[in-house]
Amino acid sequence: MENEFEDRLIPATSVASGVGKELITDLYCFPIQVVNMYFHGHPGDKWTIIDAGMPRSADKIIEAAENRYGKDAKPEAIILTHGHFDHVGAIVELLEKWPVPVYAHKDELPYLTGKESYPEPDSSVDGGLVAKMSPMFPNHSINISEYVKALPDDHSVPGMQGWEWIHTPGHTKGHVSLFREEDRSLIAGDAFVTVKQESLYNVMTQKQEISGPPRYLTTDWKAAKESVLKLNELGPLLAATGHGIPMTGDFLAQELQKLVDNFDTIAVPEQGRYT
Repeated sequence: MENEFEDRLIPATSVASGVGKELITDLYCFPIQVVNMYFHGHPGDKWTIIDAGMPRSADKIIEAAENRYGKDAKPEAIILTHGHFDHVGAIVELLEKWPVPVYAHKDELPYLTGKESYPEPDSSVDGGLVAKMSPMFPNHSINISEYVKALPDDHSVPGMQGWEWIHTPGHTKGHVSLFREEDRSLIAGDAFVTVKQESLYNVMTQKQEISGPPRYLTTDWKAAKESVLKLNELGPLLAATGHGIPMTGDFLAQELQKLVDNFDTIAVPEQGRYT
């Protein structure tokens, strides 16, 4: 199994990179350069990985996992919100370390089995330097067909009892978010984020603000808006996003409602290939 992203080094990082944080007792956020990945499970118990970080980040992910769960601990599964390079960048090395099942939405499987590439990033969108850098971001698929499976039809999440997956397309066809009704915790992936991901300054400083999915890789804005409406209706108390500092409580509710009410001005670019 070959890592198609091994030779890609993305020249951007944030002040939060490498500094993990426990959001709640069984959900741990680990930022890698400009993206977040998550560990689900209490220390000393069974655990699951959500998303797989940037290229060349496997050693850091493994170290963080061993610090939290022990050197001999093995995850139950890897759950992917979607298959963009910054969410699967280290997955080949992680599967070499831990050969476990990988789960994604059925509509995402062509991008995870080498059959189809994502649309090219759109550098023409307004918003900042990261958008202009986006042509260097890889859009080709990876092939982990030996490991990847479709998420269960009953919307359960393998290895994450009490959670359900929710189809939230727009950023990609098969994007999913994960929700737990018991404490209204949401792992949103890139359905919406809490940093203006197009702006290099905001990404580096992690200035917290509600935003739609990253503009330069989002291809269906109608579906993206409907996905945000769907997630807002859940009334989440915690939003763990793919980019930016997680949001909680009343601030999250206010910001998410603001995004819903002003999606076309906050999220959708004024110009772009997919608008």
